[in-house]
Amino acid sequence: MKNYESGTVKIAEGVYWVGALHWNTRSFHGFAIPGTTYNCYLVFGNEKVALIDNVFSDGMIDQLNARIEDAFAKEGREVKIDVFVQNHTELDHSIGLKETIDRFSDAEVYASPKGAEFLEKQYHNYSDVEITTVKTGDVIDLGDKTLSVVSAPMLHWPDSMFVMLNEEGILFSNDAFGQHVCMSKRYAEDYDEAFIMNEAKKFYANLVVLGAPMLRMKLQELTDAGIVEQIKMIAPCHGQIWKDPSKIVNAYSDWATGVCEDKITIIYDTMHHSTEKLAYQIAEGIMSEGVEAKIYFMQEDWESEVVNDILDSKAIALGAPTMMNKPFPRIGNIMYWLNCLNFKGTTSEKNALIFSSKGWGGGAVAKLQSDLESAGFTIFDTLDVTFVPDEDILSQAFQKGVELAKSIKG
Repeated sequence: MKNYESGTVKIAEGVYWVGALHWNTRSFHGFAIPGTTYNCYLVFGNEKVALIDNVFSDGMIDQLNARIEDAFAKEGREVKIDVFVQNHTELDHSIGLKETIDRFSDAEVYASPKGAEFLEKQYHNYSDVEITTVKTGDVIDLGDKTLSVVSAPMLHWPDSMFVMLNEEGILFSNDAFGQHVCMSKRYAEDYDEAFIMNEAKKFYANLVVLGAPMLRMKLQELTDAGIVEQIKMIAPCHGQIWKDPSKIVNAYSDWATGVCEDKITIIYDTMHHSTEKLAYQIAEGIMSEGVEAKIYFMQEDWESEVVNDILDSKAIALGAPTMMNKPFPRIGNIMYWLNCLNFKGTTSEKNALIFSSKGWGGGAVAKLQSDLESAGFTIFDTLDVTFVPDEDILSQAFQKGVELAKSIKG
């Protein structure tokens, strides 16, 4: 057995983190990450032991198995899992599940109705596994510990659910409240708060923002039921565990309701630097009004970083030159990204300035306007220039930045 036991962490009485560390992965769901974790948790009741969620591939199952055995050794109990709770069935949380079930074939398996359906459709070998489907209000009894189920569809898949360990106030939230980081310590509070919150924001912006309407309803439901006030710890399936849940719950509430800063994110691509010159002058105009400007060059920057800033920006400026009567193709990836995410679902009405340079006929601005409107942005203004901008055009670009900044103040 490989020596992964040192990483087993007791997070409460009879509750252990037994997940896997994926140090070297740099891309996940198409966005840049500095590694990630696949968090799994063992809960020891006096009658039954539950494993909550599972791991990805590439040797991760070795880490999980070693840590499971270490946790049982620390509890002085024979290695025997009685209950599997699968909160979400996407591959990064379930590739190791069948192997683990086969090892403990008498165990009960719990998932949402969609979760049971998705396991068979993804792996095609679950038809002989008896899965008990559960919903909000159902309770999984481990003896002196109980797990209450909370359905959480679209946070971030239709199959998603949470379970609450009632006796300890631990919410096992799967992807919700997570971060794609890989750190040697397990708690958010072990690291710089600004760093962890930014990683949590990037995770939200790229994976959860589409479910903002559902998130608002779920937070209200949990608050009305008195569950939010009972949560003492949030244990997600990626990244760090929150010992102070209020920080991330309040942040999710802000992000889901369109709370934004006086900030404008500028996104551009360029062929011969003309569009770039416009982008720089627009940034200068924005900054002259005391509004923060963030600027991204799509030849070099990751879409996942762009949308992290768009999430709490009140406006954007998007620029691309015309190529063959259409926007420069490299800008297309960020446009598809924005159309997938639907920031309008956060209730944030974001203004957009479109800018472009062309050789003669143009065409980029009209296409970008149509695409941005489809993605939920409000077109504030446009700037379409011919060939290389002169001083007069650059002054116009500066003024466009000024006016865009003024549009979001107050």
